[in-house]
Amino acid sequence: MFDTKFAVVLREDLEVWQKLNVTAFLSSGIIGQKPELIGESYRDATGNVYNALSVQPIIVLSTDGATLSKIHTRALEREVAASVYIEEMFSTSHDAANRAVFAEFGPDNAKVVGIALHADKKTVDRITKGAKLHA
Repeated sequence: MFDTKFAVVLREDLEVWQKLNVTAFLSSGIIGQKPELIGESYRDATGNVYNALSVQPIIVLSTDGATLSKIHTRALEREVAASVYIEEMFSTSHDAANRAVFAEFGPDNAKVVGIALHADKKTVDRITKGAKLHA
């Protein structure tokens, strides 16, 4: 049905609250760059209106830190725009602080805990090789 894939890959050793937090942040980054992924508002049987949701399923995968680093590198090599969340961002409390701590690290030393991608299905599959469906 879709030629593209929307995937979030999480480091498997995160606490449950961290997995949920990172998934929400990373998904918002993809949606912010690709507004065409948002559908139309929802209406219930009595006419109440709710926010629109993603038109495409979001696949959540998990893997170890080493594989996640490889996934990060593959995304950069293939020039696929990604949302990335690093471990140090858990100690901040707002967007400006997140961006400041993120800027202190590069691909070689970032402790990536999550990455989200939206691209051609085959490209996303190649980039996320080694990750498995999140349990």
